[in-house]
Amino acid sequence: MNPTRITAGLLLAGSLLSSCQTQKMPATTSSSPAPDAARRPVWESAAYSVFRDSIVQGRAVARARSRQELTSSYQSPANEFQSPQVSFKFSLNGKDNEMQPGQDHVFQAVPRAAGQPLETPVIGFGQQFVDHTPVPANTYLAPNTPLKIRLDLRPVLAAFQKQGFYSLYNGQKLYKDDFKHVFVAGNTTPMSWDFDNLINKPGLELTDPDGDGIYETTVVLNAHSDQKTTAGQWKASLDVSKLPQLTSDFPLLDALYNLALEEATRAVEPDGTFRTGQEWAGVWTRDISYSIILSQALLQPEVAKTSLLRKVSAQGRIIQDTGTGGAYPCSTDRIIWAVAAWEIYKTTGDEAWLRQVYPIIKASIEDDALNAYDATTGLVRGESSFLDWREQTYPKWMQPVDIYQSENLGTNAAHFQGNQVLALLADKLGQAEVARQARGRAARIKAGINEHLWLEEKGNYGQYRYGRTFPTISPKSEALGEALTVLFGVADEARAKTIVARTPVMDYGIPCIYPQIAGIPPYHNNAVWPFVQSYWGLAAAQAGNENAFLESLMAVARPAAMFLTDKENFVASNGDFAGTQVNSSNMLWSLSGTLGLVYKGLFGMDFQADYLTFRPFVPQALQGTRTLTNFHYRGAVLSVEMRGYGRVIRSITLDGQPLAEASVPATLTGTHNIHIELSNEAPAPAAQNKVPHHVAPPTPAVTYAAGRLSWPAVEGARAYQVLRNGQFAARTTELSFPVPAPTAYAEYQVLAVDAQGFEGFASEPLPVGADQFRRTFELEAAAGKSAKGYKGYTGKGFVEISTTVNRTLTLKVQVPKTGLYALDFRYANGNGPINTSNKCAIRTLRRGGQLLGTVVLPQRGVDEWSDWGFSNPVLARLAKGTHTLTLTLEDANTNMNGEVNQAMLDYLRLTRVQ
Repeated sequence: MNPTRITAGLLLAGSLLSSCQTQKMPATTSSSPAPDAARRPVWESAAYSVFRDSIVQGRAVARARSRQELTSSYQSPANEFQSPQVSFKFSLNGKDNEMQPGQDHVFQAVPRAAGQPLETPVIGFGQQFVDHTPVPANTYLAPNTPLKIRLDLRPVLAAFQKQGFYSLYNGQKLYKDDFKHVFVAGNTTPMSWDFDNLINKPGLELTDPDGDGIYETTVVLNAHSDQKTTAGQWKASLDVSKLPQLTSDFPLLDALYNLALEEATRAVEPDGTFRTGQEWAGVWTRDISYSIILSQALLQPEVAKTSLLRKVSAQGRIIQDTGTGGAYPCSTDRIIWAVAAWEIYKTTGDEAWLRQVYPIIKASIEDDALNAYDATTGLVRGESSFLDWREQTYPKWMQPVDIYQSENLGTNAAHFQGNQVLALLADKLGQAEVARQARGRAARIKAGINEHLWLEEKGNYGQYRYGRTFPTISPKSEALGEALTVLFGVADEARAKTIVARTPVMDYGIPCIYPQIAGIPPYHNNAVWPFVQSYWGLAAAQAGNENAFLESLMAVARPAAMFLTDKENFVASNGDFAGTQVNSSNMLWSLSGTLGLVYKGLFGMDFQADYLTFRPFVPQALQGTRTLTNFHYRGAVLSVEMRGYGRVIRSITLDGQPLAEASVPATLTGTHNIHIELSNEAPAPAAQNKVPHHVAPPTPAVTYAAGRLSWPAVEGARAYQVLRNGQFAARTTELSFPVPAPTAYAEYQVLAVDAQGFEGFASEPLPVGADQFRRTFELEAAAGKSAKGYKGYTGKGFVEISTTVNRTLTLKVQVPKTGLYALDFRYANGNGPINTSNKCAIRTLRRGGQLLGTVVLPQRGVDEWSDWGFSNPVLARLAKGTHTLTLTLEDANTNMNGEVNQAMLDYLRLTRVQ
């Protein structure tokens, strides 16, 4: 799942300006703007302009006919002017395994001789085909263009018959018994570069009905059925009078607020849980949690409680959503559940709820501390929070186990706050030792973020640490993580201001990551999510950056107004809802962000355990009078009227009496009126880092031979950086680099740098001369080999581990020399695909009673038990001599499946790295 973002009022000024203001709007208060002021844009950019009652983007106009009705003339350009150049690859079993990254087949889908259908030649698997058919200028892909794609798979099938396996370009072996499907992936709809989900698109599977080894499929390009449209009108149809009602001098924003209220009501299922989105059934941990924090805790607290409790396992732990490599602990952002649970307590004061969630949060964090906390850096391992589509935010070489090893900004910010919450809960319940331990973990995570992820030269945090034995940092910005570090207090006040001013923002909003990844279509890559934009807006407000806060409000309003629903996401480079890989309407966290920007942004509602404080922030462009009525806070019903602009309160009264500290006590009951007068003083000017769309250079494919690293030229690269053991070693414009004979273990990586100085991802770590520092220990001697008939193992066999078989393995290893060693296991896990499900195997590695670390064995493919890979390396300092190690299924190693926690182990690998 993934978040959405909500934009609030974007329009392009021009000839349509006066037409946007012709309808009559009901007066709001005596401070309603004069006619001339009403015709001026509230906000504008090169992409769109926002007026009080409308947004203009090019030829498209979205307009509030009233506070209960919106119209939009937006038409998606997604099917216009499509390039006829089709790039594609073949895929065995839904993996990117035909050719090296960046090497694709190319076909020009332009008309041939009259009546001749479009079809590719028969393309040999692994043999690149490039079509040199000339394409006249201004030629575009015609609607409903059928293309027959043909593949010669006979060399693969012959290898299966001769030796039982086929050797892929990367040296991996695909065994005959594991071969299931042949797909085509590509850049033109209905094709997709999302290899992991090809299995869900049967039209992209090639078949061989006559058995001659030539596989075929026909796809229809630029089909009318793929054209994307949205409704032209929204008119209120549900009774939302029991929810807080907003009125202001800005009818467009009021109408979008009412649209979000309706969609919030529609997001409640008959069983009393939140539906994640129109296209996303069910309850998702991260989606509901981020939505609850934004606004649903105060808007629909009982639904929020029911939804959170739906995501608790029978063992009393927070459920990690299904995902990469079989979910937990490859993904570890379930802890945001704790922050949502605390938000509910702050808005309701429900002591029974506090006691109910405390043991769940405590047990979940204690498991996480064993399975995912890195004692060396203080950081938490695991996938980017919400960015859970592997290729959308990680280099293609990174397998689920590599993602487990990575240490991501947003996930760490969530764990910092989760531990802070546990400490507060423990304080409430008199558990002083638990509170102390939780604050200690939070402090270590905070220190780790600031030490290992801060990029001084950029003025923001990096995306994540990644690699294998020696990690490096990805300097891309990660929008949600940057926002959370500000909101949760990971960044100090000065650093928070710098983050908001210097993190890259594009014309249509803040992209999930920046710069973008080459060859990956929009979804998290090259996309804006309204819910992320909302968190970014709240961070901007907290940092006092009026420019960034106002633009966030507009960036959430624009798509909601143009598309007449709170969409999941849209393309960052053009603002269109079409073109992303998946996109849902009525998206829970998008609509929650729209509402949260009102409650927590404009009105500045800061909920604490014992009071509600108002810290409003009204940009000068949105000055005027706004009222929020029927607002329920614990036992009180509040009507709030706010006038003026700025972030300084001149006066605030409760029923006509001054309100001390601008805070409403949690003990207040009954109906009350709050009046806020702002100072009408603009905060000090603050900048934003507005940037154009930019794609970083692709990842080099590096090889080693005869004392040199070498790699093919990377498109757009001006130079290359060589890393040794995760650190800068050299910069070169050559396509090779001399490597000295190793005297110690070394891993090399290469990354491309473009003319603007942007870096692509570092290549897969390449050990040089590793065999002289490495020993292997076959495991079948420790437990007896399995009788299962899987292929591809070494030695005499392999060992099965599961919840019932070999729950503990005892291994005796001979260490040749004292040093720091990386211990990992060659394993197979065919219990599921690499992108979903919940059957990641987990074990604890100990030397006697000493914890060495957690061994993670993610899924590698459905029933692909002859696909062998390596676990994460556990680093341990070992003295020369014999050591007895145990690999055990402990209680903390329970995965999200609970029953299936299984893998096959071939051998233990012991590598001296220092």
